[in-house]
Amino acid sequence: MAVIKTNANDVALLARLMRAEAEGEGELGMLMVGNVGVNRILGNCLDFKNIRSMSDMVYQSPGGYESVQKPYFYQRARDREKRLAKRTINGERTHPASNALWFYRPTGNCPATWWDQQNSGRYKAHCFFVPKPSECPRVY
Repeated sequence: MAVIKTNANDVALLARLMRAEAEGEGELGMLMVGNVGVNRILGNCLDFKNIRSMSDMVYQSPGGYESVQKPYFYQRARDREKRLAKRTINGERTHPASNALWFYRPTGNCPATWWDQQNSGRYKAHCFFVPKPSECPRVY
């Protein structure tokens, strides 16, 4: 059962985001990007207050995703990524992104904190960061 309300266009939008942000990191990497996106919609906290829809989340500015500024993001969603997007929409969580609201790709090691958010781990090139449970209980 879905943890956020979506339609076919939302699934395709999330699929495009997951592909654009993490295709090189395989299915697990793309699932983790999906986790972060779903968490941002669920959270209604910190930088993501009033993010109520997939479109709000993907195109948030400032604070959104760099990939939406690149042509690669605007390619048609493929079935593979749509299936992965549906898995995250249905609540599948993958550590270290299970409760994460942020990720980024550093040039070196992951810092212990990023903008006062704790590092929850690294998957390939991306580091993931989680809010304090008291600051954003809806993602836990």
